[in-house]
Amino acid sequence: MRALVTAASKHGSTADIAAAVATGLRRRGLETDVQPPEAVTDLTPYDVVVIGSAVYAGHWMKDAKEFVGRHASALRWREVWLFSSGPLGDPLQKVEEPADVVALLGESGARGHAVFSGRLDPHELGLGERLVVRAVHAPLGDFRDWKDIDEWAGRIAHTVGAAGTSG
Repeated sequence: MRALVTAASKHGSTADIAAAVATGLRRRGLETDVQPPEAVTDLTPYDVVVIGSAVYAGHWMKDAKEFVGRHASALRWREVWLFSSGPLGDPLQKVEEPADVVALLGESGARGHAVFSGRLDPHELGLGERLVVRAVHAPLGDFRDWKDIDEWAGRIAHTVGAAGTSG
């Protein structure tokens, strides 16, 4: 089986999560490519597609939403999962699903959606972003749970029957 992991990422945190998902899939026997959504032109080689996006103001990024729209008919013939990243804090507060996810699940035919904590590094932010972070008192730091991300990749591999799914 061959998988594609694609994710829209503004500051690299979500791209790091996509890379970790890809590593988890590879360890469990899936040949896996990682590409940004805007670079993908053809899903023909893939049996499995994992699509992710950073979430800003409760919404997925434009590149990820456009990817789903562009490839909706092809996605419906594949095993598809979605993930969002962005909630911050330790412990992570319960967050609502991003506003776009219900529609994206329907449009893509995805089997499920996961939400992973993100990273907030003030050195990567522009002035406007730093002002918003300060105004909402967003916690700074890296809150990504790599074990949780790898376990999710393992569940995907197990679901599609990949060899070596024990982890």
